[in-house]
Amino acid sequence: MGIEPPHSVPPPGVAERAIDTATDISRKIQEVTDALRLAVNRLRATVDRAQRPGEPLARLRAVTREAPLTSLFVAFLLGMALTRRR
Repeated sequence: MGIEPPHSVPPPGVAERAIDTATDISRKIQEVTDALRLAVNRLRATVDRAQRPGEPLARLRAVTREAPLTSLFVAFLLGMALTRRR
């Protein structure tokens, strides 16, 4: 009559822990991908709305087409002003 060891669950091996870690990372990557996709869709919808005639981006595009050098100069001055403020 031998003494039988109690039936217990052995600790997870290295391979099992690696699989669990890979599964967790995969799940996190999927969550981040879904959040990024949602953010990009919202941004795309916002830009689409802003490009409608009469909206800010449509007006900016029209001004830039009419006077590209003036628009470039104004953008340069605005960049210089913002940079010097800091």
